[in-house]
Amino acid sequence: MSGATSSNAPGGAGASNLPGSLPINRPMITISIMLATIIQALDGTIANVALPHMQGSLSASQDQITWVLTSFIVAAAIATPLTGWLCDRFGRKTIFLVSVAGFTLASVLCGLSQSLTQIVIARLLQGVFGAALVPLSQAVLLDINPPAKHGSAMAVWGMGVMIGPILGPTLGGWLTDSYDWRWVFFINVPLGALAFYGIWKYLRHSAPERRMSFDMFGFATLGLAIGALQMLLDRGEQNDWFGSTETWVEAIIMTMSFVYFVAHTALRPAGKSFFDYRLLKNANYVSGLLFIFIVGMVLFATRALMPTMLQNLMGYTAAAAGLVTAPSGLGTMFAMLIVGRLTGKVDFRLLLTFGFGVTAFSLWQMSHYSLMLAPSDIVWPGVIQGIGLGFVFVPLSAATFATLTPAMRAEGTAIYSLIRNIGSSVGIALVQTLLVRNTQISHASLVATISATTPALQDPTVAATYNLASGAGLGLLNNEVTRQASMIAFVDDFWLMMFLTLAVIPLLLFVRPPKRGTPVAADHAALE
Repeated sequence: MSGATSSNAPGGAGASNLPGSLPINRPMITISIMLATIIQALDGTIANVALPHMQGSLSASQDQITWVLTSFIVAAAIATPLTGWLCDRFGRKTIFLVSVAGFTLASVLCGLSQSLTQIVIARLLQGVFGAALVPLSQAVLLDINPPAKHGSAMAVWGMGVMIGPILGPTLGGWLTDSYDWRWVFFINVPLGALAFYGIWKYLRHSAPERRMSFDMFGFATLGLAIGALQMLLDRGEQNDWFGSTETWVEAIIMTMSFVYFVAHTALRPAGKSFFDYRLLKNANYVSGLLFIFIVGMVLFATRALMPTMLQNLMGYTAAAAGLVTAPSGLGTMFAMLIVGRLTGKVDFRLLLTFGFGVTAFSLWQMSHYSLMLAPSDIVWPGVIQGIGLGFVFVPLSAATFATLTPAMRAEGTAIYSLIRNIGSSVGIALVQTLLVRNTQISHASLVATISATTPALQDPTVAATYNLASGAGLGLLNNEVTRQASMIAFVDDFWLMMFLTLAVIPLLLFVRPPKRGTPVAADHAALE
């Protein structure tokens, strides 16, 4: 993979010890690449709360305005697997700079858009240019730090990745309410400029290797499969899933494209295929993909449920919902600071077991929610969940790449980020679908128990409010039953996430930690 140089060559691991060479400025490299990571992670969620304002400003319908989100997600998903080949062809530093510059310019175009077509095109560009930022930042941090410090490096990277889904809605709501929805995108300009300058100045450059040939058929089939999957998951609920022709078309395209991709990849030698199948021979890496898929499901599904529950059932404003859910990020950051020091010293399976256990406990707390909740009832389970996810994210990232050679990191980190994003899409689609269906089922069950002889309706005060003989009374009663049914459906989703988290713990028995003292190439390939 691109950037893999000998540790004795200039720009490699030993570069800082060569006579006359400049030392590696790890702090500035870290700050620069994490700024790039944060702006990409933020834009996955920051625009969500601004959609109603965009809808009015751009004269779009409810269905049309969702393309502002969908276009970004689909473009990023399709472009992410390109990261490995692009780095091999042009070098990591070049790709990093082009990605940051393109993402920042696309953000400006988003903010200046005057029509739905313009902003959708700009969001597509954002997704394409931003796709490489997260996997490249992970690869660079792994390469500029020795194996003993990979845990701390992944803690820093994890905090940057998780800031987006945690702070995005809160920051987006504040910018939209205080200024204008366009500032949701303009906020990327100063951050992008600082990231570009830092990467240009501190990240070393080396000649690209150009060992990989571009597999057009492989990219086309994989891109079609990923794009169709993302479209299916994003639009499935509003299209009534397989009751819609669109969903069937997307499913057929996804299946056929993926089958062609697998068959095509299996017949081509390593280095000639778009996907390096040697990655699948690394047991730790494959296990890491499975676990990060589950983490993506649990993390983003819960993040998607909480604001909806608070605003629709409990009357919270978008800003207030953001304030009570944001502390979960503090729990994550606190956990990452601790676990970053423990990774490499404590068996990572123990850390992961603890992390998954704590996450499951927080979901158990959420499964006991009711319509009578104090703010602290929202904050503390969120903080606990944040701690659990922090204990999962860091050792999982370090363990996944512990036995992967530096030459395969660019492609490995790209697939890792892709699987995490697909997991989040699957998780969100799953909980939203179950939420709608379980609300309908619970509503029917509750209505079946209500009649003129229901004990609660014998109370004169209750009977006066929910008068079954009047249309207004029946309307009020139906609204309350719907609220109760929705709460039951939310609780069912939390139970599902809890059981899913617990179910993955036994799989840790199949993961083997790298043997102590086993040399892992510390080729600091990112110093280009």
